[in-house]
Amino acid sequence: MTRERPWVMRTYSGHTSARASNELYRTNLAKGQTGLSVAFDLPTQTGYDPDHLLARGEVGKVGVPVPHLGEMRTLFDQIPLEDMNTSMTINATAMWLLSLYIALAEERGEDVSKLSGTTQNDIVKEYLSRGTFIFGPVPSRRLTVDLITHTVRNVPKWNPINVCSYHLQEAGATPVQEIAYAMANAIGVLDGVLESGQVSAEEMPAMVGRISFFVNAGIRFVEETCKLRAMGRLWTRIVEERYGVKDEKLARFRYGVQVNSLGLTEAQPENNVQRIVLETLAVTLGRDSRARAIQLPAWNEALGLPRPWDQQWSLRIQQVLAFETDLLEYPDIFEGSKVMEAKTSELEEAANTELQWVLDGGGAFLMIDELKGRLVQSHADRVRRIESGDITVVGVNSYTETAPSPLAEGIDGESAILVVDPAGEAAQLESLNTWRDNRDPGAVKNAIEELSRIAETTDNLVPATIALARAGGTVGEWSDALRDIFGEYRAPTGVGGVMGAPRDELVAVRERIRVATENNGGPIRLLVGKPGLDGHSNGAEQIAVAARDAGLEVIYQGIRLTPAQICAAAQDEDVDVIGLSILSGSHLELVPETVRLLRAAGVDAPVVVGGIIPEQDQVILLAAGVSRVYTPKDFRISEIISDLADLGLQHRLGTFRST
Repeated sequence: MTRERPWVMRTYSGHTSARASNELYRTNLAKGQTGLSVAFDLPTQTGYDPDHLLARGEVGKVGVPVPHLGEMRTLFDQIPLEDMNTSMTINATAMWLLSLYIALAEERGEDVSKLSGTTQNDIVKEYLSRGTFIFGPVPSRRLTVDLITHTVRNVPKWNPINVCSYHLQEAGATPVQEIAYAMANAIGVLDGVLESGQVSAEEMPAMVGRISFFVNAGIRFVEETCKLRAMGRLWTRIVEERYGVKDEKLARFRYGVQVNSLGLTEAQPENNVQRIVLETLAVTLGRDSRARAIQLPAWNEALGLPRPWDQQWSLRIQQVLAFETDLLEYPDIFEGSKVMEAKTSELEEAANTELQWVLDGGGAFLMIDELKGRLVQSHADRVRRIESGDITVVGVNSYTETAPSPLAEGIDGESAILVVDPAGEAAQLESLNTWRDNRDPGAVKNAIEELSRIAETTDNLVPATIALARAGGTVGEWSDALRDIFGEYRAPTGVGGVMGAPRDELVAVRERIRVATENNGGPIRLLVGKPGLDGHSNGAEQIAVAARDAGLEVIYQGIRLTPAQICAAAQDEDVDVIGLSILSGSHLELVPETVRLLRAAGVDAPVVVGGIIPEQDQVILLAAGVSRVYTPKDFRISEIISDLADLGLQHRLGTFRST
């Protein structure tokens, strides 16, 4: 029997600086990794240079900063681009980062037509879940379309978009919603390609053939396996009927995967290893639905950034599956299974109905508000089921008795997670200033003016973007030029129309607080704020929904706020408690600054923080005046809301004293 080639094996990585990340990439490649998956930091993702006010505390935290061509040179030093399969998890600034990559290849004399890899380039899921958008749906779709049409013609081995249902599941999507919204997203993009006038109907099959997907694989093995089979069937039918694609190769559902980071737990984190392995099986066992590329999270990502050794462990999981087992030696082992066939058909039919609802409403780009609301509702239902025990999470809401974990405690006094050097941000600012001083300002000015001119037309923006990259422009300059033309966008929070699931605990909190505040100014006022560039808003949204259900008055203005903006809102709204949510690792910079501004402005309301916050950092935050720190182990939202209500009540009655 012929043994199939294994999938492309990646680890999602990048941190601190291009030099540090380059060393990590070359080390991982030497260990047998067969592709790169670049994690960019939040300023790079959201179009800010490292010295921008909103970039403070975020530089190099959740990925590598790559604001200009000089950093791209360093990032891929000694890595031949023609021979590499590179995935870039980048969306709003996807055009800019791929242009830097192309400019680097041209500078080196490498053949651009041989470049292979993927830009995620999926803006819809940024509005719905991840939050690293810049522009509104219409100009964002134009950027996506321009990148697709340019690459298919000029970089034919590149996947210009990875329609990303991964984050939809993280935001609460059911399997049916994940399938339907991903398909609606892809249809919206391909319809945009046609409507742009840049390609003919005869060229559409080639465009369709470069569309790939990035999918989440959760712990419900049978359902997740069938989900992928249903997606493949539905996609093949859509592209044949809607775009006339007859070539089986071009109509194929091509996808990469990262298994479910949402399911990783801070409590008993060693359980995450078996979760990762089992979830990987869902996308490897069946040949007809096997992923083409896989990147696995590390066991300790609910604690913080993984170390190189942790990433090696995840790589070895893939290698054991591919090279030690016999799963690549057989045809599809699920063919003929009545169980798999029935569940696949059920998901396909339900997803097709949900998809039609989106299309009838005008498509994914016009239905952002409605889709966001449905995801927040689904996530609220899931959170309630975990809290009630309807969904079992081992080590979290069941089987919680445990011995101390030697993995989580670290080895020989070293941290169990990677701690980013705080000096890295200062080094990036110095590097940026040096880059600006040594470039030709006239060439940059001319390139920006040409980019702005093209943005006012319907011409493709990629050539002008590549020209700015060659001239020495920065991600902030590229984004600012387009902001001047397209404006900026505030995405819907999805909180307003969500109906909270019944919780007896919240009913009790509501009555207790109502009685206590009846003659003391009405409902407790809670401000939920997300300082910095972190766009992971799922937790903040669920707190806002539950607090409202408990009778608190909630002020939630969405993501991407400065400490000063949060302070101003707290003053204007006369709030009783302030909840900050940060998952990007920037809590030590942003939270103390927010507390300082609040106290200087005379706001004495208690401040609480939620996020992935290591124990040693929790001590620092409490010493800085934070009243409570909540982490993923605090999964009982009813208890959190009760705590917030008590703090707010103390403030209302004058018994709370801030430090």
